[in-house]
Amino acid sequence: MVTLLLDQTQLEIVLSPIERAASFHRDNVRLVRETITKVQLVDDAWAWLRGVPNPGTHIPGVLAAGTWKAAGSVDFVLIRRRRPSVVIDLSGDEQYRRLILTTKHGLALTQALRLDVSDQPADVEEIVATSPTPVSKGSRRPVIRPRPA
Repeated sequence: MVTLLLDQTQLEIVLSPIERAASFHRDNVRLVRETITKVQLVDDAWAWLRGVPNPGTHIPGVLAAGTWKAAGSVDFVLIRRRRPSVVIDLSGDEQYRRLILTTKHGLALTQALRLDVSDQPADVEEIVATSPTPVSKGSRRPVIRPRPA
């Protein structure tokens, strides 16, 4: 799974050597933080996949990695099996319009994007864990009680 590093100006997706080979990327993917318009947590990232790999690796249901091109859109994709993922929509980025990443750190990313962070890149999990502002771990489910008769 990818590591997500965040600082005041950019989000960096750190790729392992295997992820670099599968996605045909030599370097990590770096985004200007201001280009991020929406972050969505999804259970099935395969439903968000659009276009064809160019260049990339595609083994249906197992792995999708690399640059995906569709009509008027270029996405960076790194999907592994049916695991929790994050979809990041971008506006004004030079390379991509969307990133689709399988990561267990999606919730931490959404929380870290709301916080003021330091000048040095840090893992989103560490940012959330050490934030002085309490960040909720999730919403509580409402209690549903039957109406009195």
